[in-house]
Amino acid sequence: MAKPETELVVINKMYDLTIWCCQRIANFPRDRRYTLGDRIERRLYDVIEALLRAKYARERADILREINLQLEMLRFQFRMAKDLRCLSIEAYGYASRAVNEVGKLV
Repeated sequence: MAKPETELVVINKMYDLTIWCCQRIANFPRDRRYTLGDRIERRLYDVIEALLRAKYARERADILREINLQLEMLRFQFRMAKDLRCLSIEAYGYASRAVNEVGKLV
């Protein structure tokens, strides 16, 4: 994917994870797509929005703490998606690594 050279690495990584997840969520079973899938997707968007707010904020500590909380919730939602067989073990592994990487950058 072509990315702006000036964008922060953490925002690019979160963007890539969001695109990847949206493609996977489209394949969730119907009964999970509009519940768990929707919650995961919204949370991913919320994290990107918070990262963008933090990028321009003078006082970032509160925003970054909220992002870390959102990332922790994502970890549990991805685990739930794996346990409900919406995500394969490999997909879950990728998502977990990506969330952990974003968390380290935050």
